[in-house]
Amino acid sequence: MSIAKYFWDLKEEAMKETERILRNPKHPEFTKRMVTLLSRCDKPRELFSTISRKKFVENWPRIRICWVKHARRSDFRDWWETIYEQIVEQYQQGSRKIQGEAPTFFRGIGRVIKETRIEKGLSQKQLAHAVSMKQPDVSKVEEGKKNITLFTLIRLCKTLGIKSIDIS
Repeated sequence: MSIAKYFWDLKEEAMKETERILRNPKHPEFTKRMVTLLSRCDKPRELFSTISRKKFVENWPRIRICWVKHARRSDFRDWWETIYEQIVEQYQQGSRKIQGEAPTFFRGIGRVIKETRIEKGLSQKQLAHAVSMKQPDVSKVEEGKKNITLFTLIRLCKTLGIKSIDIS
């Protein structure tokens, strides 16, 4: 893939440097350049011709942190996070595991959220709307498969009237 269509604002020399940076995840500018690429690219096939799926998965947490610092809200980031989660799930189902089972406390929090949501008679979609999330994200939280921010956890708890969560 030619990255030129995603880095239209760079001159030829800077374009060559960006290509070198994207091949080296340890480069200090790697995460910033990946954020730029991912915020402009919506074709996984093109991305994965530039960086392997494995390197994408390994580096996604760093990329995401950098992205959050630069743009608090981003549909593209959410979309790429979904791609990341799908790839991780594929690895988990196959013989190549990248990360293990959801931690016990994530599952415990998810169980409390799900039980309370059902007691309140809310659907996942209704809860998602009330806390400005997407329904698939609520589903993943309830399964303990989504690492959420403390801010998101507080919004969920306030909406559902949860005062405390025992995760033991």
